[in-house]
Amino acid sequence: MRRVHPSRPVLPTLLSTVLTVALLLCTPPAWAGTGAGVRDRALACALPGTTGWTDVGHDTDYSVFKRPTGVIKVAMIFVDFPDAPATESPAADSARITPGADWVRKASYGKTWLSITQHRQWVRMPHRSTDYGFARGLSHETHEAYLKDAVTAADPYVDFSRYDMVHVVPTRNASAISFTPTYIYEPGTAGVVADGRRVTWAVTFGQDMWHWDHRLVGHETAHAFGLPDLYAFDAGGDTHRFTGGWDVMGLIGGAGSQYLAWQSWKLGWTHDSQVVCRASRGSDTVRLTAVEYGGGTKMAVIRTGPTTAYVVESRRAVRADARACSTGALVYAVDSSVPTGKGPVRVMDAEPDTTPASGCRPLDDAPYRAGRSFTDPAAGVRIDVLRSGGYGETVRVTKS
Repeated sequence: MRRVHPSRPVLPTLLSTVLTVALLLCTPPAWAGTGAGVRDRALACALPGTTGWTDVGHDTDYSVFKRPTGVIKVAMIFVDFPDAPATESPAADSARITPGADWVRKASYGKTWLSITQHRQWVRMPHRSTDYGFARGLSHETHEAYLKDAVTAADPYVDFSRYDMVHVVPTRNASAISFTPTYIYEPGTAGVVADGRRVTWAVTFGQDMWHWDHRLVGHETAHAFGLPDLYAFDAGGDTHRFTGGWDVMGLIGGAGSQYLAWQSWKLGWTHDSQVVCRASRGSDTVRLTAVEYGGGTKMAVIRTGPTTAYVVESRRAVRADARACSTGALVYAVDSSVPTGKGPVRVMDAEPDTTPASGCRPLDDAPYRAGRSFTDPAAGVRIDVLRSGGYGETVRVTKS
């Protein structure tokens, strides 16, 4: 016999069924939040990854990608070629790269550290540099063959079982090794094995390391963590039109190159407690601490759909030569259904402030300063910058 709480009348079966169906039909999706005026839990604004590879969604497949926390042991090996023998010391080349480990440590707020062991001797590759087929569109198989040759050449001198990741640095004389791709092992294939351990993640540097600075390490290593490229892959238009110089996954040498707060949250460097989520209708006033500094609330997110959201964060960007700078609230749209190279993140540019308080020239892709607002009427989104200065901004985010 079914027991019923004495304070609740038993509804007739038909009426109960009708009410249950009506409730299900009216129930908002899980991401829609808790109700007007109530601050939503952070995870209500986390977007699912839907592209099947690197994307800005939060459900990273760590059976494929490297968890970006703790000490990551990296073996750095140096290679030259029959047609391009090295004439410089390995130390001269590594000096261009190794500061990237400290950059990643700071950008991750101390949560990730690349412990790079340099094996400073040149090892000769078995083929000419021009035989390795380095060009845009380099296939996984061709890249893996290059990595396998490098690891095999260095194996007599390196115990690869001690390392989580490999960095391959070519001599500066090997112009044919033109660019720097990240290698990620494809499950179910033979891959590259040395000293009883599979090489799952590697960065094979190219001559573009002399164009970019040490932040190239931050860009490529983050691919191994599951982050996508934020620059445009198509040949037409501005390559960096999506995020400008605000994220190292876009323009590596940009004045504001850091990881966007959204990326930092995805990687686990920004905690849920540092995220203000507005998934339901309502408004929040938030004091944001700039992404460049540790601690504080890092971003406010307004979820707008199953794979979409707007994000606002505080930024402090200064180019190294101090001729261009910009501070304020950076607003951008995120869509986790958009694949790498197609613009999964797009910065919403404010009108440049021609009279910044610091007196330096503002960046073209300017953030929003105090007194300015961003609106998207179709999505019911409004972001007002109430105060700006010091270590961050105070903003009001509204979803109607």
